[in-house]
Amino acid sequence: MTQEAPYETDTGRRRPTLIKGLIFVVLLAITIAGLLAAATLFRSEEGPKIATVEPEPLAVSVIPVEYLEELDIEELFTGIAEARRTSRLGFQTGGRIDRIDVRVGDRVKEGQTLAKLDTRGLGAQLASAQAVVDEARAAHQLALDTADRQRQLQAQGHVSQQRVEEFVSQATTALARVDAARAQADALRVQIDLSSITAPYDGVIVSRFADEGAISGPSQAILELVEAGDLEARIGVSARIVPELVPGTTYTLEAETGSVEAPLRSVTGVVDASQRTVAAVFDVPATSGVPAGSIVRLKVDRKMQEKGFWVPLKALSSANRGMWTVYAVVAEGSDWRAQPRLVEMVYPAGDRAYVRGPVEAGDRIIVDGLQRVTPGARVTPRDVQRADTASGG
Repeated sequence: MTQEAPYETDTGRRRPTLIKGLIFVVLLAITIAGLLAAATLFRSEEGPKIATVEPEPLAVSVIPVEYLEELDIEELFTGIAEARRTSRLGFQTGGRIDRIDVRVGDRVKEGQTLAKLDTRGLGAQLASAQAVVDEARAAHQLALDTADRQRQLQAQGHVSQQRVEEFVSQATTALARVDAARAQADALRVQIDLSSITAPYDGVIVSRFADEGAISGPSQAILELVEAGDLEARIGVSARIVPELVPGTTYTLEAETGSVEAPLRSVTGVVDASQRTVAAVFDVPATSGVPAGSIVRLKVDRKMQEKGFWVPLKALSSANRGMWTVYAVVAEGSDWRAQPRLVEMVYPAGDRAYVRGPVEAGDRIIVDGLQRVTPGARVTPRDVQRADTASGG
């Protein structure tokens, strides 16, 4: 009896575990059945709803395509009207600035003194050098007189010829000392002259970089001078129009102050590597009133032999590889459909563009509401003005 008790105890412990497993399986089966029933209830017997009615056609504005065989275009080239000469002026030697006699905006004449350094030290050196010159001259004169007396004594037989030649040599040496002293004095005078800034030509002071009392270094810019009088305008033009520009011919330039008649002085004939343009130089007369540094423009009319048509920029949408898309309205039965056409922009002008592409003359192009238009969409076209008249062209 005592040996069978453990066996009965283990069996009694396993029965509740088996019952719990059966209950779990039953509950799981009931849950799955409930979910399937719910999915069946929510499922529509008709399936997903699909729109079967096409949207109402969009009302769009259109223009007819009118082809041109050639295009009259106006090219605009820009440049700067500048003074012929501009100089930054400074002292060749350094020193303390004693005075500056001009201000920004002053007009000056050629040769006018503009600024000076303190030259008191140089003046003292010049006085000393001049004293050396005077001393050398006196010594030279004494040597000459002595040589003359020796010649007289030699004529009387009191001195030899060699003695006379020695005193003549001393006079020559004294003359060399005079020349050396005079050269030293002249060098100091040049330094004093270079201690002044004078205007190299008539012009206007546009900048001042120092004031009195400042220490100026050699070649340091003190003033900036711009030549007064006629200006020159350097305008970069396209190489293809260079043969049409004739030096000596007067052209009309557009400046901020108005139109200016300017003769063409020269064309360099060399393409600028950075701008890919050729410089044309025009003489802008001083009487034109154009300020130096102003922007000037050259307008050139030319014909482009290119078949195409005008469209407003708002009729274009971007496509791949530099192409553009326009939408033509095409009749399909009783409906009008929007069909895309790839075009290439030939020449932009303001709010319109000259394009070419697979569009027939007379086709109508949509010019507004492109953000609402999709390929093949039904539209209701409404004619408006042509592209060239709508933009004032």
